Amino acid sequence: MQTVDIVVIIVYLLCSAWLGLKLSGRQRDVKDYFIGNRELPWWAVCLSVVATETSALTVISVPGVAYLGDVTFLQVAVGYLIGRIVVAYLLLPRYYRGEMTTAYAYLGLRFGRGMQATASVTFLFTRLLADGVRLFAAAIPMKIILDSIGLEASYFTIVAAMGVVTILYTLVGGIRAVVWVDVLQMGLYCVGGVVALVVIATSLDVNFLTVAAEEGKTRFLDFTSNPISAPYATVTAVLGGALLSTASHGADQLIVQRLLGCRTLRDAQKAVIVSGVVVFVQFALFLTVGLALYSYFERATVEQLGMSTSDELFPVFIAEGLPAGLSGLLLAGIMAAAMSTLSSSLSALSSSTMADLYEKFSRRRLEDGRALRMSRLFTLGWGLVFIGAAAIFTGTDNPVVELGLSVASITYGGLLGAFFLGLWVRRARQADAAIAFAVAVATMAWLFLFEPELVGFTWYTAIGSAITLGAGYLLSRRHRDESPTSEAEPSPAPAGEERP
Repeated sequence: MQTVDIVVIIVYLLCSAWLGLKLSGRQRDVKDYFIGNRELPWWAVCLSVVATETSALTVISVPGVAYLGDVTFLQVAVGYLIGRIVVAYLLLPRYYRGEMTTAYAYLGLRFGRGMQATASVTFLFTRLLADGVRLFAAAIPMKIILDSIGLEASYFTIVAAMGVVTILYTLVGGIRAVVWVDVLQMGLYCVGGVVALVVIATSLDVNFLTVAAEEGKTRFLDFTSNPISAPYATVTAVLGGALLSTASHGADQLIVQRLLGCRTLRDAQKAVIVSGVVVFVQFALFLTVGLALYSYFERATVEQLGMSTSDELFPVFIAEGLPAGLSGLLLAGIMAAAMSTLSSSLSALSSSTMADLYEKFSRRRLEDGRALRMSRLFTLGWGLVFIGAAAIFTGTDNPVVELGLSVASITYGGLLGAFFLGLWVRRARQADAAIAFAVAVATMAWLFLFEPELVGFTWYTAIGSAITLGAGYLLSRRHRDESPTSEAEPSPAPAGEERP
């Protein structure tokens, strides 16, 4: 890595901050700050969704998945597309019926503000942990490259540097800044992936796809593995991916916030469905990079290469195998992916804190100007907390993409099950939903912490959803003699509690 690479990275950081501030415009109120006054073009929202969910995990970890195994991970992307179709036609119409600014406002209307707050707090905690992993992932290649040129830096220092720039444009520009910078960032890291693939392919004396096929690494479908414990068995990957995508894009404020920023329901549906196609192509690109790296490193194991994890494979190639300037470009691409996720999380966390907690439990209504200042204060606060959370992760034995998806899946099932309970079990009340949700989250946390090998992480969302829906239905049978509730007539709030 040479001086020109450092210049490329610095220029990128400055351009990101400038572009975010330039395109964000002037925010008039909280609705403008959090959902862009519903004036965002669907294609920009689509690319922003993709940039947010793929993050640095895709760029550095997915190549390692193919290097160690095969491309069966791509089956998850098939499930992702199916899940997005469900979101487009089942959940998005509910969100567009009113002036909702968060995904959890529906739960507030259906069950009461207690359930809305429960879902919001769960989202805040899970997003903090899951995206803490993502932010840490981006620091891995930075540290490897800086160490290789004698500039030693801790993970915390690297995370803090990226965090400060991201906080700046998110704090000032709101969701508009986030979306437009996401478009730039997605383009950058995709170009970086293509450039890396071309450089590797032209440097080899063999066809890396032929080598991969000989080793069985081009297998796409897996009908032989145990569907319970193997996360990439075909049934598990497709079904698990579909449910995970339904939860992440239909019950996670990180994504729903963008979809609510589209001009119409039809635009939001196009954005979420097309994003599934784009994600499939992205996964295919970085899995192919992993197959190319397998030939580049002459089929060596991670241990033989002196690495501690497969997440180091692509960063090491960036540091050692690319000419000057391109190393900086790819590293900037990885930083772009991480900053995209961080900015999205900051906006989503602050909007959920404001709309689902502060406004629901505050005894006074704030004027637009003061509410906007409070929202920015929440953005700043969550930014500082994120930097601290990312510093917790100092290493992992598994690819960080799997760790990130596992952490998020602990609560995804409970959240998705709560939405389904509200849609399909008309007699369910707030207490039923809250108890069922708590049981599901506790069960998934136990599996994640104490029995991680019992079932593949791709089953987490399915199990959590089934527990919430099943337990909620059984609890709702206590109300057999009562009139069922509907979306038009939400269940009565408990005594002493206001309906939101």
